[in-house]
Amino acid sequence: MLNLIDDGLPLCDGISRRTMLRVGSLGLGGLTLPQLLAQRASANDNPPAKAKNVILFWLTGGVPQHDTWDPKPNGPDAARTPFGVIPTSTPGLHIGGLMPKTAQLTHHMAVIRSMSTGDNAHSSSGYQMLTGVPHIPLSRENALPEAPNDWPSLDAMIRTQIQNKQGLPSAITLPKHIANVGDKTWPGQDAGFLGRQYDPWLLDCDPSAKDFQIPALSLPEDVSQVRLDRRLGLLQQVDRHLNKLDQHASAEKYDLRTSQAIELLAGEGARQAFDLTQESDQMRDRYGRTKFGHSVLLARRLIEAGSTLVHVNWQRIEGKENNGGWDTHKKHNESLKGWLMPIMDQSFSALIEDLEQRGMLDETLVAWVGEFGHTPKINARAGRDHWGRAFSIALAGGGIQGGTVIGKTDKQAGQVEEDLVRPADYIATVLHCLGISPETIIHDAQGRPIPLSRGKVIDSIVA
Repeated sequence: MLNLIDDGLPLCDGISRRTMLRVGSLGLGGLTLPQLLAQRASANDNPPAKAKNVILFWLTGGVPQHDTWDPKPNGPDAARTPFGVIPTSTPGLHIGGLMPKTAQLTHHMAVIRSMSTGDNAHSSSGYQMLTGVPHIPLSRENALPEAPNDWPSLDAMIRTQIQNKQGLPSAITLPKHIANVGDKTWPGQDAGFLGRQYDPWLLDCDPSAKDFQIPALSLPEDVSQVRLDRRLGLLQQVDRHLNKLDQHASAEKYDLRTSQAIELLAGEGARQAFDLTQESDQMRDRYGRTKFGHSVLLARRLIEAGSTLVHVNWQRIEGKENNGGWDTHKKHNESLKGWLMPIMDQSFSALIEDLEQRGMLDETLVAWVGEFGHTPKINARAGRDHWGRAFSIALAGGGIQGGTVIGKTDKQAGQVEEDLVRPADYIATVLHCLGISPETIIHDAQGRPIPLSRGKVIDSIVA
């Protein structure tokens, strides 16, 4: 029996010596190798890459535009933030008063104030922001990842176009997937119809824990390097055999993540990327000793080690109002001032400064996004509710023209008045910055050719 890691579970859950290598065939859906090779042979159709990497800074629950990028100090009472506004390093741009560290870095950023999904449900609006494709139907809460809502995520799109490097996959998600209460996973976080082989890797972990380690990245006591090498050789033989069986529908499913996990286990550089003890206490304090802050720090290390995109999801904080998330239906102002904005402002600004100091910002695009915004009115519980008609996002770093602002909303920051931007446009812009044409053809489950994104690159913010 060959005991290896991963049976499709998140890697940070640890290694089980009883986990068995399950052998079957490669998935038959999605892109075929000839199709991929044909696309890569047409690389001259792609734009020049301005960014090599992406860190997706995802604030689950929806970030209030009124208190961040689109404050309305002269608007109606309910629309005004009680925290005031502050000037930024971008002339003429003022943002919410709870973002003092971020305010000093906006010359690296493009602020988009006119994002809209037209969807007021977490999971379906989130699906649109993750994939660039509207959910069918709109505003469907607790939507599940299934057809027809199985478009690949941005993360998966990148996995189809950029190969793994140095033992690390081109797209990783951490510290946990996005889900509604009851752990109802949102659609749009995987490869959808392209097949499981293009799923981003999911790391379910807490990098801020004092005893943080990833057992899956260490050899079990009873496995020497020689034994691991032998196992890798056996896996390669299995792969060659399965390549011959791939065309037969009767072949059993082969767990590609097993081979990926072995590759990760065998790579010294990849293993070291997860060792946060290599960071100084000063650096760890700089990002913040929180689960999210240290997840952002780990994202930077994974980018340095070879991953192309690392997607960091905000996670619930036990014992806090609204489960510690950005879904502030109750005590909105108290939650923002108490923990949400301080953690966000610290970790986001630390990432931008750290990348700049390391000479990495020009080649790393940082996307600050969530699934929607918040209502212009305060509800009876002193909270703000879901709002997909108008909200803000920000992009920084590689491929982005810093110090720019596009879009305009009405006096309540509730309706877009100028330069409407759809999620598909945001997705197309990220792909463009990576040197991937949004018009790159993939094939759906029926073999029909379709572009990665039907969005339009936001030319006014591209460097």
